[in-house]
Amino acid sequence: MDTASFKLDPILEKDTVEIARLEVCRVLLMRDKTYPWVILVPALSGLRDLDDLSPSERTQVMAEVDRVSKTMKAVFEPYKMNVAALGNVVEQLHIHIIARFQGDPAWPGPVWGVHPATDYDEDTRQHVIREIYAGLV
Repeated sequence: MDTASFKLDPILEKDTVEIARLEVCRVLLMRDKTYPWVILVPALSGLRDLDDLSPSERTQVMAEVDRVSKTMKAVFEPYKMNVAALGNVVEQLHIHIIARFQGDPAWPGPVWGVHPATDYDEDTRQHVIREIYAGLV
C-alpha cells in the first residue's frame, strides 16, 4: 500500500479539518455544523471509485467506515447514519458518514444543497474533533 504520493483533493482540503489517520483512511470533519458529518479518504493515490481498491484495501476501508460510523453513533446518538461514496464534484474517492436526525434541516432528504454550510466556531470544532477522536482510539 503506497501512501507516499497521496495528495488530498483541494476541495476536500478547503471544506474539512483532519480528525485522525487510520490504517488506510484519513478521517476529516466537514466544516458544516448543521450536520455531524465526517469524510473518510483512503490515503492512496489515483482512486476514484470503491472498486479501484484492491480486495484487501476495500476490506480495510469498510472496517474503517464501520468503526467511524459506530463512533459517530456513540457520540451524537442520531436517528440514522447515512454513508455514501458519490464523487460527482470531487473525483477523489471519499466516503461521507453523516449522522442524521429527524429534525435536521434536510430531513428526510439528502443533505446536499438544502442548507448553506455553516462552519463551527473554533471551540465547538475542537470539542467535536476531540469527541470523535476519543471514540476512534
